[in-house]
Amino acid sequence: MAVTVVLVADDDADIRDLVAFKLEQSGLEVIAVEDGQAALEQAKAHRPTLAVLDVSMPGLSGIDVCRMLRAEPATAGMLIIMLTARVQEQDVEGGFSAGADDYVTKPFSPRELVSRIQALLSRARA
Repeated sequence: MAVTVVLVADDDADIRDLVAFKLEQSGLEVIAVEDGQAALEQAKAHRPTLAVLDVSMPGLSGIDVCRMLRAEPATAGMLIIMLTARVQEQDVEGGFSAGADDYVTKPFSPRELVSRIQALLSRARA
C-alpha cells in the first residue's frame, strides 16, 4: 500500500512540529513548510493526499493557497484542512468557500486533528 503524504504549512514552528510529529506517529509521511509559497511549491512537486494549512501565514495565506490548489487540475482533488486561531463565522465561511474540506481552530487537540485527517482520508478512499 502506498504511503499517504500530508503537507503541513504553519508559520509557527512549534505547531508545525507538533502536527508533523503526531501525523508521523500515526503512520503518515509529512512534508512540513513554514509559509504559503512553500506550501504551494511542495503541493505541486509532491502531490500530497492532504494538506493542513494555517490561515494566517506571511505572504500567501492558507486561504490563498487553498484557492490556488483548487484552481489547478493536478491538485484540485487534494483534501484540505484549514488550521486557524480565527473563529469568526466569516473566517470559517471564507475557508469553506475557498474549497477547504474541514476547519480546525486553535488551540486544538492534536489527537482530534489526527482523527479528522484519518476520517477525511478514509472517506476519500471509500
